[in-house]
Amino acid sequence: MFLGQFEHSIDVKGRLTIPARFRELMDNGAYITQGLDPNLMVLTPPSFQRLYDRVNELSMTDPTSRQLKRLIFANAAPVNVDNAGRILIPQFLRQIANLDSNALVVGVGKHFEIWSPGLWVEQTKSLNDPAANAERFISLDLPI
Repeated sequence: MFLGQFEHSIDVKGRLTIPARFRELMDNGAYITQGLDPNLMVLTPPSFQRLYDRVNELSMTDPTSRQLKRLIFANAAPVNVDNAGRILIPQFLRQIANLDSNALVVGVGKHFEIWSPGLWVEQTKSLNDPAANAERFISLDLPI
């Protein structure tokens, strides 16, 4: 599982160091794509394959389905962890996620996200509102 938050720098070539415990889960590479928030998602090959299969089941005649396919697949790229524990984030994805010299690597279970520090601060403000959380998560019926 991908858990926790880690801040790392992005070098001038666009390489980001991945936390050691995340690297272990990326032995077979990964896929990076635009996230559904102003961030990037990094998925292992099995996770990306499940997403790929599910999204491709959606109707081509539905405009929303076509937009989702474009968002995820047109912005996807395979990545591998180099010997120094880094992945190369393509320039167009760095622009999409407003990434410059630093990034937050955020575990979210079966994948992890990459956030610009400023946008992550805004996200955590929303996540740290107990009243809003009680309202937004009430229908999920989460087991403990």
